[in-house]
Amino acid sequence: MKTHESEEMYLETILLLGEKNPSVHAIDVAGELGYAKSSVSRAVGLLQKKGYITVNEADEIRLTPSGKEKASEIYERHRVITELLIRMGADRKLAEENACRIEHVISAELFEIMKKQV
Repeated sequence: MKTHESEEMYLETILLLGEKNPSVHAIDVAGELGYAKSSVSRAVGLLQKKGYITVNEADEIRLTPSGKEKASEIYERHRVITELLIRMGADRKLAEENACRIEHVISAELFEIMKKQV
C-alpha cells in the first residue's frame, strides 16, 4: 500500500462487503476495487500488521475492533460528504466519485463543519 488513502479505501471496502456478506475474502475486495488479487493480498498483510484486520484459516477477512472503528469513521465521512454534495446540486454519481477523493484529505475540523450542514 502506497498511501494512507489506500489503507482507508481497503478498510471501507472490507466494512461494506462485510455488511453484505458475512464472509469476506481478498478476492472479494479485489473484485470490488478492480485490483489484482496480489495487490490486495499485500494490503491485507499490511492491515494485519497494523492490527486493523485478522484473517482466519479459511482466509476470511475480519475487521478488528480498531479496524471497524476506523472503517466506520471513513464511511461516515463518505456518506456525509456525498449528501452535502448532492444538496449542493451534484448528481449522485458525481457526488460519490468526489466524496471518495475528498474524504481522505479533509481535516477533522472541516468534516465537523460539513457534518453540521447535513
